[in-house]
Amino acid sequence: MLSRRWIGFALLVVALSLLFVRLGIWQFHRLAERHANNAVIERNLVAPPADLDSIVAPTETVQDDLAWRRVNMTGTFDATHQILVRYQTRDGALGVDVLTPIRQVSGSAALVDRGWLPTGNNVTDEVQVPAPPSGQVRVTGWLMPNQDGSDDQLRVQSGSVRLISSPAIAPTLPYPIHDGYVSMTSSDPVPSIPLRRTDAPGLSSGPHLFYGLQWFFFAGLAVVGWFYFAYTEAQTRQRATGDQPATAAQSA
Repeated sequence: MLSRRWIGFALLVVALSLLFVRLGIWQFHRLAERHANNAVIERNLVAPPADLDSIVAPTETVQDDLAWRRVNMTGTFDATHQILVRYQTRDGALGVDVLTPIRQVSGSAALVDRGWLPTGNNVTDEVQVPAPPSGQVRVTGWLMPNQDGSDDQLRVQSGSVRLISSPAIAPTLPYPIHDGYVSMTSSDPVPSIPLRRTDAPGLSSGPHLFYGLQWFFFAGLAVVGWFYFAYTEAQTRQRATGDQPATAAQSA
């Protein structure tokens, strides 16, 4: 056990075990973060709807702790500056989300995701989008922070984007808009052709607990494996040593 080979093997096992334990702790930290985020989302989902401007001012940033907060807006849809969010799927089907600005009676404007429209394999710009309700509309929806992505995904090209980011969309509009966007859940009046609404978020704990336990199991397995191989080699050497006298006696 004091040979260079076995000392090196032991050091390798220790290093691997520490790495696996660190990965397990990291997964448990991810689990704690998931629980904390779920608690925020649960609180926002059950909170009564409030006017958008009272939740976040037009010049303020929508922080992650406001995600899925229900808000109300009253204003007029601006379909002339409508944008399609491409490559959106629902139940495995390809489609687009329809992003339409709404100009509120309060004077501010915001982006509203009116819902999802199936397109099949049609990814060109010729998508027939149902018109939003005309005139003054009362909209209720979930407030969402901007999505993160590359410049190509956020840049408006030919009236479409891959991800929603109000700072990237704002230069294409003739008026300032709220940060983030609102995923519409209902409107009054209702649209003549409704789009599919965004589903409520899942609040599962995810696989982090299983992954954390798995990494700890790997750490224990590495240590047990070292002792197993050490015991096996010790037994092999002991048998070899025990056979030497018998062999010498037979030769005599």
